[in-house]
Amino acid sequence: MSGVTLAQAGLGSVHGLASPLGAFFPIPHGTVCGTLVAEATEVNVAALRQREPHAAALAKYAEVGRLVGGERELSDGDACDALVETLREWTHRLDMPRLGAYGMDHDDIERVVAGARGGSMKTNPLVLTDAELGTLLTRRL
Repeated sequence: MSGVTLAQAGLGSVHGLASPLGAFFPIPHGTVCGTLVAEATEVNVAALRQREPHAAALAKYAEVGRLVGGERELSDGDACDALVETLREWTHRLDMPRLGAYGMDHDDIERVVAGARGGSMKTNPLVLTDAELGTLLTRRL
């Protein structure tokens, strides 16, 4: 059921990066997803704010931010920020390992980004640049 759900909903940048990370390093898929989700959300929100400020995806991020934070009165911008902070707190609280713990370093970023342009990236809220994907990875090294 989860596979059917994911196939219908789309995946995005976290899963797009999980494929090459899993191929190049001995990192479990769930660990990749857990360690990247906060930074991927922040990079997506920042890119949307800059390039597509009226995108429906920003309102969706905001709604999730209100739901996980329990603060229905937050503005869209504050709710998006609250979502990122909540995800970062969960990453910290769960002591999610960094990518470097599995042997990845700065020299690997280019090949991971190059390998991330598969089908999962097509359902990300917008096309992230190589630099944005590199930033996301760097934050979790």
